[in-house]
Amino acid sequence: MRFADVVDPDATEVKAAEAVPRYFEAYERAFQLPVYRPVVVTVVCDRGDRLVVESENGEISTRGVINCTGTWEQPYIPDVPGRERFKGRQLHTKDFRTADEFLGQHVIVVGAGISAIQLLDEVSRVTRTTWVTRRPPEFRTGPFDEEAGRAAVKLVEERVRRGLPPGSVVSVTGLPNTPRVEAMRARGVLERRPMFDEIVDDGVCWADGTTLDADVILWCTGFRSALDHLAPLGLREPSGGIVMTGRLATQAAKDPRIHLVGYGPSASTVGANRAGNAAATELTNFLSAAPIRD
Repeated sequence: MRFADVVDPDATEVKAAEAVPRYFEAYERAFQLPVYRPVVVTVVCDRGDRLVVESENGEISTRGVINCTGTWEQPYIPDVPGRERFKGRQLHTKDFRTADEFLGQHVIVVGAGISAIQLLDEVSRVTRTTWVTRRPPEFRTGPFDEEAGRAAVKLVEERVRRGLPPGSVVSVTGLPNTPRVEAMRARGVLERRPMFDEIVDDGVCWADGTTLDADVILWCTGFRSALDHLAPLGLREPSGGIVMTGRLATQAAKDPRIHLVGYGPSASTVGANRAGNAAATELTNFLSAAPIRD
């Protein structure tokens, strides 16, 4: 099943929060998959020949795990001094619903990714905004075609095969210079300011003493891989990443019984489809060759 078959093919842009659940709902229905929900997994432990998956619904003993938790449940907000002092509202991309709720307020949008650009565009149409990023944003000059996509995936794959954290999507793709972005530039919305050094009661301030009042700080600062439940397996390197191996870099080098789909190069929906197939095949082959002891 193709992603384009589920989302509106005539739509120029579709929010991920709407398109992704729609796609997986259709996928589950089409293949009649027995998905159990809600099941909250608390931890995965090594018990010799078996792995034990502990959840709020009980334990499952298994010989292998394909972990597909992705990043959506792990929103990242940088630890900026004074964050707890702010008397206004702070929210993450994940919590955003509509721009109209910020009407009449000054909103600081933090982040240099595609979601930051999208929300900056929406919010700036109804109220005053300030755009803040840690590094100057990089806009692509050419099209993001299939060749560019393969090159971006290769960069991410090289990182995870070396045990480095995957990094942000925009760090390898750049920001698209679309007509929507050009319109934002013409409106003066893309006048970016560097990251502030501290948050105060009624706004933010920089090291040189410059201050800026704000009512809302919208953190469009991305997500981190939701892998805390795998911590007892000791998969992470001192760098914070996990050394990945296998055909599409889904297999954890430290424990080949564990495959991560949605980590590194398989973080996109298209990449996850291919990676899921590879992970299932590789794990089946590994377990078939591994001896079973009582």
